[in-house]
Amino acid sequence: AKVASLEEVPFAAASIGQVHQGTLRDGTEVAVKIQYPGVAQSIQSDVQNLLAVLKMSVALPEGLFAEQSLRALQQELAWECDYRREAACAQSFRQLLADDPFFRVPAVINELCTTRVLGMELAGGVPLDQCQSLSQDIRNQICFQLLRLCLRELFEFRFMQTDPNWANFLYDASSHQVTLLDFGASREFGTEFTDHYIEVVMAAANGDRDRVLQKSRDLRFLTGFETKAFSEAHMEAVMILGEPFATPGPYDFGAGDTARRVQGLIPVLLRHRLRPPPEETYALHRKLAGAFLACARLRAHIACRDLFQDTYHRYWASRQ
Repeated sequence: AKVASLEEVPFAAASIGQVHQGTLRDGTEVAVKIQYPGVAQSIQSDVQNLLAVLKMSVALPEGLFAEQSLRALQQELAWECDYRREAACAQSFRQLLADDPFFRVPAVINELCTTRVLGMELAGGVPLDQCQSLSQDIRNQICFQLLRLCLRELFEFRFMQTDPNWANFLYDASSHQVTLLDFGASREFGTEFTDHYIEVVMAAANGDRDRVLQKSRDLRFLTGFETKAFSEAHMEAVMILGEPFATPGPYDFGAGDTARRVQGLIPVLLRHRLRPPPEETYALHRKLAGAFLACARLRAHIACRDLFQDTYHRYWASRQ
């Protein structure tokens, strides 16, 4: 075997396993993620049981579309349990970001990988939640790069790592770089989704409520037969989330109360929704919400409007 030594005590917990530090015969330090036995089977049976309970329950609001949410979750969890798939996703991201000066992706050690074992180069750095005491300038740079990455993932690669957990982003102050980890929740986005989604964001950035509504229908987010209350709440939620991209000059993420304002609209959205949202949006909105939350926690000031406008023009140039 290539492994010279492997620490018996794990140095980190993964969602469905644990991570051990090891050394290869050539001296390379590695992180080996080992899945708990039986976890894949038990997750699938748990989700099936939940679906069965949901079918008997009448207590949940119809607009939650709980069954669709659970099916999306079931698909994601199946991906998370397949470490060979994660290794392939990590390798894809390593190639996509090979020339990026800020982000790095550790190399996959193929000889150590199976469906339930994943071996990668050991990465240094601290999770983003430990970056709150860094200078304003450094925090701004980290968050600017995070948002730039989100936009590239969605609109350039159309391939996104959708788990926004702080621990998946390790900042190394000595190199001023962030190492990306955990690619189990990576997924692709088709152009039939991104073509419309980028127009929804652009409409919000331009403050055009009617176009937000029209493009949300094109995206199959809305049917066109929603109540006025729902349409207003939907438009308001999109406009709130589009605020950073609408603001000329630096947007102060620390001063915003985005989460609270969107939460206030959720009861109306749940009561009156007529169709489940596109399945792509479950994972996408988790990632975008996580990125915005990171920017808020790190009290970042970022000029997002120019970043998005540039992304928009590049997107349509590449689609010609």
